[in-house]
Amino acid sequence: MRSATVSRTTKETAITVTVDLDGTGTYDVATGIGFFDHMLEQLSRHSMIDLTVRATGDLHIDQHHTVEDVGIALGQAVKRALGEMKGITRYADVHLPMDETLTRCAIDVSGRPFLVFEIPFSKAKIGEFDTELFEEWFRAFAFNAGVTLHLTTLYGVNNHHMIESAFKALARALRAAVAVDPRAANAVPSTKGRLGD
Repeated sequence: MRSATVSRTTKETAITVTVDLDGTGTYDVATGIGFFDHMLEQLSRHSMIDLTVRATGDLHIDQHHTVEDVGIALGQAVKRALGEMKGITRYADVHLPMDETLTRCAIDVSGRPFLVFEIPFSKAKIGEFDTELFEEWFRAFAFNAGVTLHLTTLYGVNNHHMIESAFKALARALRAAVAVDPRAANAVPSTKGRLGD
């Protein structure tokens, strides 16, 4: 079973995340931030990764700590569930259209974290959600999952479409990258013989 649970508690947040990489896209998400919940649900559904998130945070201050810490915990859970990464496809990329928007996502599940984030938001908020927090979430996820992640909105007008297409693009790329290649089911996809350093 490629599954894991991570709990993270600080003075700012208390978070528990459970993932099953070989799931069916079943989700149960509650962070106290409606739009963020919706994005995490999209991530689960389109990656086919079962996802449970329970988060409470200092939302009376702002949403930053909750969003970032969910990214940290989710990234750690994915990394833990991958284990030695034997047999994974490792690389994947996708172009994800959503109406007028097209977003490209490329991922390397390498153990070497990096983020390139190029989404040209034209508004500071989507509803009550600060758009700058999305980059914080993707960075926290990428660095704690140990993945190289490149996200670029190639064109688009609607800010909601831009970020939703980014989450869906990550989902589809992650789904492909963590899938087990039956031709190499017991091998680590690296000439070094291991991933992560």
